[in-house]
Amino acid sequence: MRYKKQIIIALISSAVVCLTQCKKSNDSSPEHTDPGLVTDGKNIFRFDTFGDEDFWSNLLHIDKAIAGAANGGFGGGVSPRTALAVGLKVDAESLPADVVAGIRSGTVNLDDPATTLVLLKFNSVVGVKGTFNEKGSLTSIGITCAACHSTVDNSFAPGIGKRLDGWPNRDLNVGKIISLTDNAQPIANMLHVDETTLRTVLGMWGPGKFGAILFMDGKALRPDGGVAANLIPAAFGLKDVALTTYTGWGDISYWNAFVANLEMHGKGNFSDPRLNDPVKYPIAVENNFFNVMNTPDLITSKLPALKAYQHSIDAPRPPAGSFDIAAAGRGKGIFMNKAQCASCHSPQLYKNPATILHTPAETGIDDFEAKRSPTGKYRTTPLAGLFARAKGGFYHDGRFATIPDVINHYNNQKSLHLTLSEKQDLAEYLKSL
Repeated sequence: MRYKKQIIIALISSAVVCLTQCKKSNDSSPEHTDPGLVTDGKNIFRFDTFGDEDFWSNLLHIDKAIAGAANGGFGGGVSPRTALAVGLKVDAESLPADVVAGIRSGTVNLDDPATTLVLLKFNSVVGVKGTFNEKGSLTSIGITCAACHSTVDNSFAPGIGKRLDGWPNRDLNVGKIISLTDNAQPIANMLHVDETTLRTVLGMWGPGKFGAILFMDGKALRPDGGVAANLIPAAFGLKDVALTTYTGWGDISYWNAFVANLEMHGKGNFSDPRLNDPVKYPIAVENNFFNVMNTPDLITSKLPALKAYQHSIDAPRPPAGSFDIAAAGRGKGIFMNKAQCASCHSPQLYKNPATILHTPAETGIDDFEAKRSPTGKYRTTPLAGLFARAKGGFYHDGRFATIPDVINHYNNQKSLHLTLSEKQDLAEYLKSL
């Protein structure tokens, strides 16, 4: 009897500990201990639009622009070749054998928008999901997380291959895709500009960039006249990273909710009182973005699974032969000591919001983007898989084109007095991560 009582007490104690720990965490999902949750998250990441078809189709008519006049839409339509040219990718593994053979033989016409519709029917266009009626006509399209945060390995052809989830699509020209609309006026009205100005701004973003905070504060340009758009970030290697955006807006589930509701325009619930600031975020206040409510909520219940999948995606390893092994070995010592890189880029520091954020003065750059965020700071970017996000440059806006440019910046900023050979070895180490 006494044994039984001790067991009951132990079970109650364990439950109390569990509840206490859960309360300390924003998301207590089991993640890797539940493979089913990861699988669910993978499907959500790749194929769930969160009901954003209302925005992309009903409002912007992007489905009609893709189809073209010959297929029930308007204009010339979007052929596979055009889609690839604006950075959309095709999942070769989802294509049936006859389509693969047709592409190889040239009997499948990559210049015909009708072929794009075929690819959409097979869920082959990464991050774009089409809905078709019984007659086979495209009735709507929506976008998924994978549109920006996946690419392909080009194993079949440029832009066509196996999916690489979590890799930033630095070829994707989001501005040009949005500009396909024949109904840009609602977005222009929201931003208090004319349609011509809006289309000019969208055209300035270019490949691999997106101006997420434009739709909160209305700032299209930096003080120096450059476009205020940031590089699409990676979604891999984030398991032990406290904050997942360039300026530390929040953890991964917060940012997934932010993007799904406010950027993809899905149908969910989202609340952030920090956006209820008419001076800092006038567009957000005017559109009630600080307190979004939808019934049903198609987003919130999916956030734990989405997080579990994203946290399961390890950073990729660089290809063999892409760096000098001996030089990288020497560079590691420089990284840890003379170059002072490890004072910020430490796995342990990534876990803590207090140690992953730094003032603009500490990073040696202007404060424009930092001041657009609630933190006023820049987040230390994890370096694993650096090679996979080198296209478009480094830092939030790609201001440093190459790794040596970043090294030279810090060499000057911190007066490190690195020699040429030390810089070269450090660059090889960074390429090896």
